[in-house]
Amino acid sequence: MKQETFNVKGMTCAACVASVERATKKLNGVEDVSVNLTTEKLTLKFDPTLLEIKDIEKAVKDAGYTLDQNLMNFDAHQLIKEKQTHSLWKRFLISSIFSLPLLYISMGPMIGLYLPDFMHPDKNPLTFTILQLLLTTPVMITGYSYFKNGFKTLFKLNPNMDSLIGIGTSAAYIYGVYALVMIILGNNHFVHQLYFESAAVILTLITLGKYLESVSKGKTSQAIKKLIGLSPKEARILKDGIEVLIPIDDVVVGDIIIVKPGDKIPVDGLIIEGYSSIDESMITGESIPVEKSVNDLVIGATINKNGSFKYEATKVGKDTVLAQIIKLIEDAQGSKAPIAKLADIISGYFVPVVIALAIISSLLWYIFGGKDLNFSLTIFITVLVIACPCALGLATPTAIMLGTGKGAENGILIKGGEALETLHKVDTIILDKTGTITQGKPVVTDIITLNNLKEDELLIIAASSEKGSEHPLAEAIINEAHTRNLNLVKIDKFEALPGHGIHVVKNKDNYYLGNQKLMDRKSIDNKALLKESEKLALEGKTPMFIAKNNELIGLIAVADVVKKTSKKAVERLTKLGIEVVMITGDNEKTAHATAKEIGIQSVRADVLPEDKANEVKNYQNQGKIVAMVGDGINDAPALVQSHVGIAIGSGTDVAIESADIVLVKNDLLDVLNAVELSHKTIKNIKENLFWAFAYNILGIPIAMGILYLFNGPLLNPMFAALAMSLSSVSVVLNALRIKRFKTKN
Repeated sequence: MKQETFNVKGMTCAACVASVERATKKLNGVEDVSVNLTTEKLTLKFDPTLLEIKDIEKAVKDAGYTLDQNLMNFDAHQLIKEKQTHSLWKRFLISSIFSLPLLYISMGPMIGLYLPDFMHPDKNPLTFTILQLLLTTPVMITGYSYFKNGFKTLFKLNPNMDSLIGIGTSAAYIYGVYALVMIILGNNHFVHQLYFESAAVILTLITLGKYLESVSKGKTSQAIKKLIGLSPKEARILKDGIEVLIPIDDVVVGDIIIVKPGDKIPVDGLIIEGYSSIDESMITGESIPVEKSVNDLVIGATINKNGSFKYEATKVGKDTVLAQIIKLIEDAQGSKAPIAKLADIISGYFVPVVIALAIISSLLWYIFGGKDLNFSLTIFITVLVIACPCALGLATPTAIMLGTGKGAENGILIKGGEALETLHKVDTIILDKTGTITQGKPVVTDIITLNNLKEDELLIIAASSEKGSEHPLAEAIINEAHTRNLNLVKIDKFEALPGHGIHVVKNKDNYYLGNQKLMDRKSIDNKALLKESEKLALEGKTPMFIAKNNELIGLIAVADVVKKTSKKAVERLTKLGIEVVMITGDNEKTAHATAKEIGIQSVRADVLPEDKANEVKNYQNQGKIVAMVGDGINDAPALVQSHVGIAIGSGTDVAIESADIVLVKNDLLDVLNAVELSHKTIKNIKENLFWAFAYNILGIPIAMGILYLFNGPLLNPMFAALAMSLSSVSVVLNALRIKRFKTKN
């Protein structure tokens, strides 16, 4: 079997994706098909002995779309998408320029606004009508792509939302032209049966929605762009005993690379000389830098803190950990099934049914009813006008716009309707630990003293000693001293003991601050605090022993503490029937201690970046709808792989760009709020769709002349337009109820 990926042009909605999938699945030799709307790619697994590329190209073309075999690189694809977004904004502006005066002219007389006599409908109906036609036509031309795509897919028997937009606005426009002809012939009462503004406003609003959708889609691609930008552009290598700066693309396996304090590590490799602590938080999620020495592995794009070292490059280019993360995100984007929008599904049935009913009813009246062409045309146009997708077009975006707006008011940034639509189905939420459940930075949690020494006295000794250290634990101790407004003292001598701790001298007294290994190395008896140390370690804390002249005087513990609202958020999510899982790159001991503290039963520890995405996949394979909550680069593949990715606002740019939802306030309770807002919004959308179709279900039979058949009135197209307007008004009023949503914080 062979796997190929192609670009597909012309897709605009989930119905388009379904059409392309249906068309290609039918081909002989195809084993698997995946079509992604966001990336506009078709991935096919097929037998090349049974199927040729030209056959795939023909199938896609027959469905109404275009296959492009030349896959563009990331930057070229981004450039095209940016141009498309700019084009949509330009189209919206042009449409608005013509639609606003059109609305004033058409609706002004109805609500008492001033219009000069020469354009007033009652005094000069011809000018009034021609002005509306002149203002509507540029909007129709600007929205040409809707008609091109809509009618093309309609004729291919694969109607989509563009088909609905095209048929509805065309009906309104054509009837307006018909009314103009009738006015020219002297039938001035047609001046009150114009629908030009309906066509123009629908197209303008739909274009605005398409623009906002395009901007939202662009955010996902930005994640990959930011990841690509993380790697340094150059590497300092040792060549014939001389330091040489070379482009990172020129680094090969086996090169000896020199890394200085503050440098980004260019590629993956193995340390051969030196010692340092390295900030790997963007890859592993661990907030505390990791101490590295000879024979330890280093990862490209991580940050060297304070030491210098040499290492041998072992993985370069597409083999590095960072490159693999980028690939994971691209793969997740390519495999994520797009959510089928309810309106798109309905439109697949609704459009042909409405057209058929309009044609059948008009022909029946003309052939068997003995009516003239004018009567039959009125029936045809009335059916199409009353079935105009105004309310259907507003039902979903209006509710989503208000839902996302309400979320933004409360610090929940929802990037698009798809995330909001999916979130209400979520039954499993996976939480990253560091920076999501916890604060993301170490703080002092415990101070234990011996020999009647006061806490502040021990803290002054520790903070004054650590002032010369760049270790993150030292930073936590110094910050605690500053918080307590303690005055630090001058140290006479400072010595770093890599992998053990520090040794300082003050007033001829020797102080040792460090781990168990340091105590053993200096033969310091620490049995008095050994049990407390082990207990603290079980709680996920890092204990640091402090000794004076080889005598233990105390212990300070540092940890990445749990946020105040994390436990409450987990409790409330569990009450909703949602399974909460914690996933982390931390060790088992620290992970389980944190999980126990906040009431999480399911824990995955020591998880690598690629494994986080796999954990999400495992739950998805069980039929679960998964939301992932994280803040680090290591979380980005899992955020994209999940049905809904939720990023903590204090997290990295890549995590935020990869996610569908961003929690600005860094509060896990906002995950609960986002879920409940999603439930409310989706319920509102379903109500909107009901009202949007209720008018059609009642109105279409009347428009077809059912009442007239029983000596009742024939529905005037003006009343058809009124019914259409009423459905839109009811949809908007119902959607406004979302503004009453209140958060649970």
